[in-house]
Amino acid sequence: MAAHLGGPWPLRPSAAAPGSAFPWRGIQTLVLLGGVILVLTLVLRPSIGLDLFWNGLIPLAPALIVIAPGVWRNICPMATFSLLPGRIGRSLEWPMRHRASAVLTMLGLAALVLIVPLRHLLLDTDGPATALMLTTAAALALGLGSLYDWRSGWCNGLCPIHPVEKLYGQAPALTPTNARCGTCRRCSTPCPDSTRSMNPLVTGPDRLAKVAGHLMTGGFAGFVLGWYQVPDYAGAVTLDRIAAGYAWPLGGGLVSLALYTAAYRRYGLTAAGRTRLARLFAAAAVAGYYWYRIPALAGFGPHPGTGMLLDLTDVWPALPWISRPLTTGFFFWFMLMRHSETTSWLIRPTRVSDGPGGQE
Repeated sequence: MAAHLGGPWPLRPSAAAPGSAFPWRGIQTLVLLGGVILVLTLVLRPSIGLDLFWNGLIPLAPALIVIAPGVWRNICPMATFSLLPGRIGRSLEWPMRHRASAVLTMLGLAALVLIVPLRHLLLDTDGPATALMLTTAAALALGLGSLYDWRSGWCNGLCPIHPVEKLYGQAPALTPTNARCGTCRRCSTPCPDSTRSMNPLVTGPDRLAKVAGHLMTGGFAGFVLGWYQVPDYAGAVTLDRIAAGYAWPLGGGLVSLALYTAAYRRYGLTAAGRTRLARLFAAAAVAGYYWYRIPALAGFGPHPGTGMLLDLTDVWPALPWISRPLTTGFFFWFMLMRHSETTSWLIRPTRVSDGPGGQE
C-alpha cells in the first residue's frame, strides 16, 4: 500500500458503493452489458455500431468528463473489467511504484496519440477493427487488474482516456460518492479521484510523469484542432494517408505545446498560475473539439461525410453559427470564469490504516 497520499482531499464522509443509496452497481452492470452489445453490433452490423459509438456516445464523453468526471469514473466499463480480479480475490495486488506508474502514464498518453489519428485511417469506417480495439483495451484492463493493486494499473495508469480525464476534469460541477472504492486502498499517489483540482501537472515525483503531464496539458489543444483537418479515409491504409493522418494532429500539438511552454515560463512560477494555465489549455482543447464536432454531426464538418450522424445542411444551415459561440463560450466560462470550489472528482472514502509497503 502507498506510504503516503499526494494532494489534499475534501474531508467529507463517504460510504462505498455497496452501501450507497444511489444504484451505482446496477448502472455499472447496465453499462457493461451495453458495451458487450456495442461490440457485437460493431461486428455484426458495422454501420449501426460505428454511428452509435463514434457519432453517438463519443461526442458526449468530453462534456461529461468536464462537468462530472466522477460520474464517468463510477460507470466506465473498462474500470469494471479492471477491478473484477480484485473483487473476486484473483489479483496479485502488486503495489504501484512511482516509476512504474510514470511508465504506464506515458504509455497511456502514447496510446491516446496513436489511437485518435487511427480513427481517420481505419477505426471510423471499420466496425470489426473498432470492436478489436475495445476488446483489446478490456483485456489489458483485466490483465493489469490481475497484477496491480486496485485502480493503479489501468484506471490511474495505462488507460488512454485517463490523460483526458485529468485535463478536462479540473473544475467538476458534481462530486458523487466513490462507487468503486469502499475504503481508500492507497493504491495510487496522488489519487486522481480524491485530489482537489486534479490536472495533468499534479503527479508523483517521477520526472517521466511530469513530462507526460506537460505534454498533455500543452499539446492536446493543438492535437485536437489538427485532427479535424484530416478526413476519414476509406479503403487501403497507405503510407501517404498515414503521414497525413498523423502529421496534422502531431504538428498542431507541437504548435500548442510551444505556446504553452512560452506561457509556462512566465505564468507557471506559482501554483495558482499553473492551475490557471492548465485550465486555459483544457478549455481551448474541449472548445475546439465541439467547435468542429457538433457541426460535423449535422453535415457541416470540414470534410463532407466525415463524422456525420444526420444531414441537416438543408434543414438548419445556421447550426454552426449557433453551436460554435454557444459551446466555446460555455466551456471557457465553465473552466475559467465560473466560481467553483476546489473539489475532487469523487468524495474521498475512509482511508485504511497504514500498512507495510507502498510507493517509493
